[in-house]
Amino acid sequence: MTKTLQVSCVQMHWAKSLPFNLQRTLAYAKCAAESGSRVVLFPEANLTSYYFPTVIDLDQNEVKDALRQCCAAARANDIWLIVGTIQKTADRFLNLAHVINRSGEIVHEYAKVNMAGRDEVKYCRGGDKLSLFEIEGVLCTLVICRDGRHPELYRIPAMAGAQILFHPSCSSDEIEAVCWKRTSGRAQQPVGPNSKIFHCVANTIGESPDGRQTSSGSSFIREPSGIPLAEAGFYQEEMITAVLDLSRADRSYILDSMKNPPFLAPYWQQMMAEMNARKDLKPE
Repeated sequence: MTKTLQVSCVQMHWAKSLPFNLQRTLAYAKCAAESGSRVVLFPEANLTSYYFPTVIDLDQNEVKDALRQCCAAARANDIWLIVGTIQKTADRFLNLAHVINRSGEIVHEYAKVNMAGRDEVKYCRGGDKLSLFEIEGVLCTLVICRDGRHPELYRIPAMAGAQILFHPSCSSDEIEAVCWKRTSGRAQQPVGPNSKIFHCVANTIGESPDGRQTSSGSSFIREPSGIPLAEAGFYQEEMITAVLDLSRADRSYILDSMKNPPFLAPYWQQMMAEMNARKDLKPE
């Protein structure tokens, strides 16, 4: 297993067209690789956008083609990509994160569990598994945006050994609500202080086409104590990068939770077993 992992997180606009988003994604994949990163995380639904008035009318073949181009970019740049789409299923939509390895293969997919805004609640349904996968021999997990408010979704994978939480997000909301998020702290609360794992967030910026909503930015990479290694601003598209010293992610708070109180210990073991049985299922 590698001792360090250089990671980049890209902050992008949340309400642009698929062709625009794909072009920016491919450009940042190349940029991250040139900077020496081995994995680059993009925001929630970075390919399709999170703006549902256009998302629901997208040609699903175009979405799949965009994913194929991302796979080709991962292979060409010898880098792991974590990208997002919102895709139509037989009954509703799924909000998906796709983990693409350096060979250009989608090796893991996760569907957001907890829906957030009104449009997402209206059009989407949640997934039914937790995320656990490997990058360069390092166990990792994923949550999407609102999922981060539900600690069991990353703490159970951390019990199974995950040292890094990748957290694509789109904290879009009414302008007043976003301003409050910035004033009160941030949309995503650091997980290191309750888990002792790394936390990598790629969030969005920019306004909706009607000017009624915006997004809070503030992407970050934080080490297991909660200290920021890199942070992005409120308003601009940008890429942040940090080197993760994996020895710092000792999961000590997680390990304590597995033992104390003792009566819960067998239930944690049962939940980890059920998580492992489902982790490779394709979200449908």
